[in-house]
Amino acid sequence: MTTHRRRGPAVTVLGLLGVLCALLAGAGQAQATGYRYWSFWDRDGSAWVYASQGPSTARPSDGDVQGFRFSVSEDSQDSAKPRGAVSFDSICAATPARGGEKRVALVIDFGTAPDAPSGETPPKPRTACARVADDATSAEALAAVAKPLRYNNQALLCSIAGYPKTGCGEQVSSSKDSGSEGSGSENTEKDSAAASGGGGPSVGLIAGGAVVVVLGAAAVWQARRRRG
Repeated sequence: MTTHRRRGPAVTVLGLLGVLCALLAGAGQAQATGYRYWSFWDRDGSAWVYASQGPSTARPSDGDVQGFRFSVSEDSQDSAKPRGAVSFDSICAATPARGGEKRVALVIDFGTAPDAPSGETPPKPRTACARVADDATSAEALAAVAKPLRYNNQALLCSIAGYPKTGCGEQVSSSKDSGSEGSGSENTEKDSAAASGGGGPSVGLIAGGAVVVVLGAAAVWQARRRRG
């Protein structure tokens, strides 16, 4: 009987530790967030590479291929790439070269329906060959073929060819397990704040409460061992 009594609290502590781990894992998934925005890409051979500069400062050369993709992503490592096979020759075949100008092949991917803001439908992806001045930026090349563009007061590109009509880099909930590239469900900043503590217990509060329970059970176990 004595042996059974001493093992009982230990089993309880281990069980609570398991619950704590489950809470932390589940809460971490619930707190996964991303941002809905236009990402900017350079074509390097047969692969897309996340651009190291923004379109307002990048100055492509004649023959370059650049892409824009609208999606929900957490960061540049998670960001969805422009879709479809592309090449400069296929996009700019009908645009002859001119002295003092350059041609930039652009791929504009408006994303998928799960990435779209509420009430909006993404247009089909499209390509365009921008012929601009030799010193033009990528933003100027984009403006030559995909107006209207919309920027916010921090010069963040918010809309290409009028899509989306509203919003700019807003935070939304996202899920890695959705099975859809760059997918996400809409969540306003207010809702995000509520999910992280405004409308319920935050991850820290849940974890802290579980730790207190585990520590309390451990203290009881130790006290019983001393009395035994």
